[in-house]
Amino acid sequence: MPNIAAALCLILVAEASVYDTMPTGPDAPPEHVLLDENIKAQEHAFYSIDLEWAGDDALVYTTRDEILRPDKVWLHKLGMKQSTDRCLYHEKDIMFSLDLAASESKKFLFVSSESKITRFVFYLDISKTEDGLTVLTPRLDGTDTWASHRGDRFFIKRRSDECFNSEILACPLDKTSATTVILPHRPSVNIQEMQLFSDHLVVYERENGLPKITVYCLPATGEPLGRLQGGKTVDFVDPIYSVDPSESQFSSSILRFRYNSLRTPPSVYDYDMNSGISVLKKIDVVLGGFDSANYTTARQWATGADGTQIPISIVYRKDLVKLDGSDALLLLVPMRKGLYVVEMMKSPDPYFKASRLSLLDRGFIFAIAHVRGGGEMGRPWYENGKLLKKKNTFTDFIACAEYLVEMKYCSKEKLCIEGRSAGGLLIGAVINMRPDLFKAAVAGVPFVDVLTTMLDPTIPLTTSEWEEWGDPRKEEFYFYMKSYSPVDNITAQNYPAILVTAGLNDTRVMYSEPAKFVAKLRDMKTDDNILLFKCELGAGHFSKSGSLTLPGNMRKHVHSQLK
Repeated sequence: MPNIAAALCLILVAEASVYDTMPTGPDAPPEHVLLDENIKAQEHAFYSIDLEWAGDDALVYTTRDEILRPDKVWLHKLGMKQSTDRCLYHEKDIMFSLDLAASESKKFLFVSSESKITRFVFYLDISKTEDGLTVLTPRLDGTDTWASHRGDRFFIKRRSDECFNSEILACPLDKTSATTVILPHRPSVNIQEMQLFSDHLVVYERENGLPKITVYCLPATGEPLGRLQGGKTVDFVDPIYSVDPSESQFSSSILRFRYNSLRTPPSVYDYDMNSGISVLKKIDVVLGGFDSANYTTARQWATGADGTQIPISIVYRKDLVKLDGSDALLLLVPMRKGLYVVEMMKSPDPYFKASRLSLLDRGFIFAIAHVRGGGEMGRPWYENGKLLKKKNTFTDFIACAEYLVEMKYCSKEKLCIEGRSAGGLLIGAVINMRPDLFKAAVAGVPFVDVLTTMLDPTIPLTTSEWEEWGDPRKEEFYFYMKSYSPVDNITAQNYPAILVTAGLNDTRVMYSEPAKFVAKLRDMKTDDNILLFKCELGAGHFSKSGSLTLPGNMRKHVHSQLK
């Protein structure tokens, strides 16, 4: 006889179906527009809203300080003047920033304060906003916590030095200190994210460098909750791919997720968590006669300088590529927030990009070097590419490039490289270290003046990044940073052809950094290869989405750096 949880799962099958479709045309339900961002945006060069609903009559939002750090969280009652808003919490530690998230049940809001290695959580009961915030997880240096809610329990994902790949706990609402481990830490499986439903827990994990989704059926609310068993894993068709959670209904048994790969356009799937059936609901249209069957994807492994195996994701058009060393190849540093993983973000998995087809359809091979410093292979993979181990990211990339040449995917004369932001730092570092290995390099808004920036705490992100790069006010970190900072290591040698870009209003990597890098390269390099510098005057770090005008103190800093 099935247990209660299994019986409930069977009952819910009839309530929702992966084959359901949304009515369109005259049969579609009417829309009720609360706030039209398109209309609001007409009054501004850039417009974005950052808030969470607290029930039907209140909002919670964050504000930033002078270095653009989210440091205060506020409660706003609809119909009241903003001047009457209540400050729920002020984070005064400049190493920490605030973040907002609503539980899937919509009954609680979670306010988190986080640095690069520590994260603690408060909760707000939206039925009792007058009570303000309550501590859910205490601040413990080196411990990250993430929270959600279902029924009579909070669910907590916790990472610590001992549980470096994270574990999942549960605790009663009325006794949050009484935690129970329901999904223990596993050294070979990294828990990245959890998503709660009324009868299921979905866990986004990584194993052997690949993401996966595991679904667990939960007992009824109020019943004992022990360690989870018998999780069901979602199957995917490509050997390398990217998968991310999408908005799903808490009360449903249907999981919605986004999927794509180097040859599969962005797709949306509905997955029945009871039957295990996946149904494609939407796939991006790619014009020009695109056929994914024309392309081959693969994962290879390069051996790093210390023997570590470095994964490489590869795609090419099978009818054009010869694999005899004569093909052109673009090797990319994964795009992330910097060159490192942030627990709330997905790792930089292989993804589809329609504009990349222009290269593939002309015979280019495209590859991604998954160097240490990211989260592809679990938390240790990240730890071994930061602080005094930062150079591993550069030597890993060089090892990947050498492997691709050795295996005749390309030759040095046909090898191009690209990276952005902290990935641009890697580009700057490796062309200083091995300029002979590359034909051309693209460095987008590159973080190349590491030492100067990290010594200035008035610049956005600097203080919060000390736990990532190290604090150069300490001698050990100062000289280590100086040994790889691209601006400080340009020498009189031949360099590949180079394109460097910047944004005039970039508050993450100020335009003075790439400008100094280009100026010093022009002064010292001994070749005649092309060196281009393009500065977007109306952009920031992410085009207009990062084009907030620089505050006066930062403008002063930038101009002083360029003198």
